[in-house]
Amino acid sequence: MTRISTSMMYERGASQLSTLQSNLLKTQLQLSTMRRVLTPADDPVASARALEVTQSLELNSQYATNRQTAASSLTQVDTTLQTIGDLLTDVKDTVLKAGNPGLSIADRETLAVDLEARMADLLGQANTADGTGGYLFSGYKTNTLPFVQTSTGATYQGDQGQRELQVGSGRKMAISASGSQIFENNITGNGTFLTKPQVPDPADPTDLPNVGTGIISPGSVSDATKLTGHNYTVTFAKDATTGKMQYSVTDDTDGSEKIALTDYKAGEPIAFDGITFDIKGEPADTDKFTVEPSKNQSIFATIQNVISALRTAGTGPTAGAKLTNAMNEANQNVQNASDNVLSVLASVGARGKELDYLDDSGSEMNIQYKSQISDLVELDEIEAATRFSQQLSSLQAAQQTFKSATSLSLFNYL
Repeated sequence: MTRISTSMMYERGASQLSTLQSNLLKTQLQLSTMRRVLTPADDPVASARALEVTQSLELNSQYATNRQTAASSLTQVDTTLQTIGDLLTDVKDTVLKAGNPGLSIADRETLAVDLEARMADLLGQANTADGTGGYLFSGYKTNTLPFVQTSTGATYQGDQGQRELQVGSGRKMAISASGSQIFENNITGNGTFLTKPQVPDPADPTDLPNVGTGIISPGSVSDATKLTGHNYTVTFAKDATTGKMQYSVTDDTDGSEKIALTDYKAGEPIAFDGITFDIKGEPADTDKFTVEPSKNQSIFATIQNVISALRTAGTGPTAGAKLTNAMNEANQNVQNASDNVLSVLASVGARGKELDYLDDSGSEMNIQYKSQISDLVELDEIEAATRFSQQLSSLQAAQQTFKSATSLSLFNYL
């Protein structure tokens, strides 16, 4: 028979009361914090999983912040591009007016001054600040002024980079556009080739400027499979016997003759190697026109060329034809620049739309993450309240029992 000493009875009673009180206090703390898992020891697996989900939730919140930043930047790019598009429309209208051979020298000077103002406006838009101390269109060189005006247009000082932000778990998005992409990647001519009067070589005294009134069309591609990407020269010569004007076409790249001397008829299509164009007016003996592959040209160079053409154009039929050819080329180039701006603008709009979808998806993910965290560590309030009541009753009963047990004495019955 085991004897229970007084000290043992007190120790066991105190230990039981301490355990019951500790359990009660833990439940009370759970109810005050509304969390089931107070420390990792309460549920190691749930704690580890909750930590992972919490990190995912915080990362998703950061993506949301990044999307707000991206949307703000893209909105600024969109607004600036729309202004640039409006300016290019004004430039094109001015170029169309400048193509009128009946304009006086004073009229041309007025148009040149107007184009200089549009050039300044475009440069201002190209050098738009991004609101954070940098520039919108300088690529990665955010603190470098994108464009500096020169005698031939403007020089780009930025790079080809596009600043990006992580806007989703698997999506990095460009939030800017390089100035080169917008202002310099503008194709010349019809996009495949460029037609124009030949520019005389200053080093060749026999290479003379055109003196006739021939006007060449931009042309078009008639058969893409036959394109060579070569340079060609159309040369006019008067037949000494008949006095008729004739032309021939030479491939300057390989030296071959594409079209032998043929009688010239104004407006009649000239076709070879998959390209077609025509020449109107009255070209003179030795006049030349060239066909070359399209290339990229800065819109600033295009506008500066128009200004120079307006200010250097003389008077008379030959000067009028020269100006018309220059304006026809410029008109096509400005249209290409406008199309390029619209293309970039469409890309910006598509990215803005994608941000909306990512925001919706991010909001749904936030709900899912919070739900998972709740399931893992948060408290079932009804269960905890019931448990608290049971533990409180158990503690009170244990206290009463301990009190009664420790007050027993034979002296109470004597």
